[in-house]
Amino acid sequence: MALLFHSKIDSSEEFGAVLASELPGTEFRVWPDIGDPAEIEAAVVWRPPPGVLAALPNLQLICALGAGVDALLADETLPAVPVVRLVDDHLTTSMSEYVILQVMRFHRLDHEYLAQQRAGVWKILPPRIAEERKVGMLGMGVLGTAAAQKLRHIGFDVAGWSRSPRRIEGVPTFHGPEGLDALLERSEILVCLLPLTADTQDILNASLFRKLPKGAVLINCGRGKHLVEEDLIPALDSGQLSAAALDVFREEPLSPKHPFWSHSGIFISPHVASQTNAGTAGRAIADNIRRMRSGRPLLNQVDIRKGY
Repeated sequence: MALLFHSKIDSSEEFGAVLASELPGTEFRVWPDIGDPAEIEAAVVWRPPPGVLAALPNLQLICALGAGVDALLADETLPAVPVVRLVDDHLTTSMSEYVILQVMRFHRLDHEYLAQQRAGVWKILPPRIAEERKVGMLGMGVLGTAAAQKLRHIGFDVAGWSRSPRRIEGVPTFHGPEGLDALLERSEILVCLLPLTADTQDILNASLFRKLPKGAVLINCGRGKHLVEEDLIPALDSGQLSAAALDVFREEPLSPKHPFWSHSGIFISPHVASQTNAGTAGRAIADNIRRMRSGRPLLNQVDIRKGY
């Protein structure tokens, strides 16, 4: 049998080598050279064109090459087969690194010192200790939980929010609409690591910003569609927000003419908060393919109704 690989950002050569080692005897095919579609039992994909997976009559498993599956589930022709999202230690660790980097940037006032450098100003700003800095985490899945726990270990006063109740060791949690308001009221630095669903799209908007302490900071490394882009610059210019770090955008790559590029309070990275590693990801994917073949329970299977 064969598996199909599709991604414009991941190396088919690197994944092919890992999966060949992990799944001997399995033919590795790279889209669009799919050969006989009836021979493909599993697909390893990142944002495949709509209809690609529907053309595989014997497909038994779809393995996403990322933690988020919103783009995949948007395909109205998606076959009714199990979908698993990617969870591996490297992906989790690298996302935590990004969150810590951005939280520390704003906690240690690096953004203000950078502005002073550009203006030729030598001025010492009043410091604060981590225990006094309240960080709010939107989304307490694998990535959000890991980042929150690492921030707590550094000493930050971290709390998290999720749609349904969660119990996380060492991290106070809120849930539901009332819990969201409570989290926002205490969050000087707000990190978004939510899955993108109908309920979370546009959640980062003017109304939400007004519920944060004045001068709060936003870090979005979830999905671009979480943010109502038109609401961000007014919130920054009014002082309701003091800064924002954005790794994801509604349209990627971000247009060179987009106003985010030139705003002094916005820090941009090109969707690199957590990048897939072929070695660790390939082994996690191969494990689920073996599970599928042997009839064992799949790991990290997506609840299609919830969208994650």
